[in-house]
Amino acid sequence: MKHNLLIVFVLLFLAFLFPHEIIAQSAPIEKIEKKNSSRISKAKISIAAEELSKSLDENNESNIASNYEKLASEFLGKGDNAKAEEYFKKALASYTKLKLTDDKTRVVRSLAKVQESQRDYKSAISNYEVAGSMAEDKSLEKINANDANRLRSSASPVAQESYVNSNIELLKKEKKSEEVSDAYVKKAENSLQQKKKEVAIESYNQALAYAKGKPATIIKINNEIAKVYASDNQFDKAIGISEKLLADAKTKQDFTTQIKQLQSLSGLYFQKEEPNKAIEALKEAFALALQKGNSAEAKTSLTALTQYYNKKGNNKESLVLYDQFVKNFDQLIHSDTTLIDAKTFQVSEDKIRQLEKEKSLKDELISRKNTFNYFLLGSIGLLLLLFLWIVKALYSIKIKNKEIALQSLRREMNPHFIFNSLNSVNQFIAQNRELEANKYLTSYSNLMRNAMENSNKDFITLDNELEQLRKYLELEHLRFQDKFDFKISVDPELDAERTMVPNMVIQPHLENAIWHGLRYLDTKGLLLLKVELISGKVVIRIEDNGIGLAKSQELKTANQKVHESRGMSNTKERISLLNELYKQHISFRIFEKTLLERGTIVEISCPLIDKIG
Repeated sequence: MKHNLLIVFVLLFLAFLFPHEIIAQSAPIEKIEKKNSSRISKAKISIAAEELSKSLDENNESNIASNYEKLASEFLGKGDNAKAEEYFKKALASYTKLKLTDDKTRVVRSLAKVQESQRDYKSAISNYEVAGSMAEDKSLEKINANDANRLRSSASPVAQESYVNSNIELLKKEKKSEEVSDAYVKKAENSLQQKKKEVAIESYNQALAYAKGKPATIIKINNEIAKVYASDNQFDKAIGISEKLLADAKTKQDFTTQIKQLQSLSGLYFQKEEPNKAIEALKEAFALALQKGNSAEAKTSLTALTQYYNKKGNNKESLVLYDQFVKNFDQLIHSDTTLIDAKTFQVSEDKIRQLEKEKSLKDELISRKNTFNYFLLGSIGLLLLLFLWIVKALYSIKIKNKEIALQSLRREMNPHFIFNSLNSVNQFIAQNRELEANKYLTSYSNLMRNAMENSNKDFITLDNELEQLRKYLELEHLRFQDKFDFKISVDPELDAERTMVPNMVIQPHLENAIWHGLRYLDTKGLLLLKVELISGKVVIRIEDNGIGLAKSQELKTANQKVHESRGMSNTKERISLLNELYKQHISFRIFEKTLLERGTIVEISCPLIDKIG
């Protein structure tokens, strides 16, 4: 009775310690499934979790992405596919945010593999297709397409085989050794589906050749080979593989692998119907688990042993084992690093969850801040555009006003010219000089027609301007033929048909020379109009030998003085407006000749402007 209570107590305690595992007392030892996945140290997971926590705390998105991927890979190695999937998805979200296509492609493929291992084929197919569509390399695109098609053909192992073989060749060319090894494992699994055990073993051996440097993968593949041999009743070969793995683990002092291989050997011996060797292996596994503080494996070995003894009705041996377990229980719990690491990771994962929430809040705040900043920048941009539009509109208005002012000033000169010309016609008629009046009117009408045609132009060609000036001088000479002669000369280096000059700027100064200088001479004077090319500029020189500025000023009436003053200011204003509108450097000056000569000189200088079109 006492022993039975002790057994119940220990069983309840074990159930409390390992709530997610059930000790099935009724199951025969031969049917116990051994855990084949390689155990990655939980310490590595804790380190990866700490690194992730650090990157989350620093809000370094690049490091966050790589650490999510690293942690996912650690869980994958441990065999925790659900956790691996969770962290691969988080890595993918970060890489997507960073717009890193190559990293996204890699993680999506890893995610598809994890989903395939969990038999979530629909999601795996979808992600293989996504990885293929993102791949810039055609080979990688084909590899992912093959995997998607392989899963679609799950009901046809023969069809799957062609896709696997295609991937093996492509992966070899890409020199992706680890993936080549995985592909050979898939080929072996496919061969087992087709009952081709020899082909499966050959594929597993090929997988081993490409798994160099991956101890956990090598152990896993060897165990799979041992399973195939065992299923074919080739127990000696299976046992030989397990014993070799056990010897390698002892050499490397890999105690976890030693325990697992002892458990595996136990299963093989039971299948070979050598229970004594099986029990011996289990006891060794149990003792080593107790010694090294591995409570999970101690429990597994203890359960297998007690199941066997209970089946055989040997309760005494079961109680001895339970006594041994209970005596070593405190020490086992204290020395079990797996429990400590699990607790450490749990703390780290809680911290990760908290930091993720904080990061999410920070990102949201940053997003809102950025939205506000973009709105502010957009508003400033719109205001700036509005300001520029207003400035441009005001500038256009200013330019238009200057053009109107220029046109107005240009037209201001016409009434005076028209008045003087008609006055001359009136004078011819009063003197009964009808022939001269008729001739004058004919020339005058031609001149006025040309003047009107060019009235809206700020610049006209030099030959056009000279033609009008010549007609004008001929008219004035007709009136004052006994007062002056005129001469027009043009620099041969100037192309008069292409060179542009300001419109109606020269004529007022010719008129002043005639009316206020030459008209008062007792003898016949001379009016010279020269157009020269000097230092790349067109220089227009109006020279007369009239009475000069000072004498002319004395003889003028008050009305004439006002008119002349307005004529000068008109010219200056027009030149100033032309310089502003067309960014030119037109200059004007008037001066009296030296004491040895008499008369006036006017110089107008403007840049050499070619006719456009």
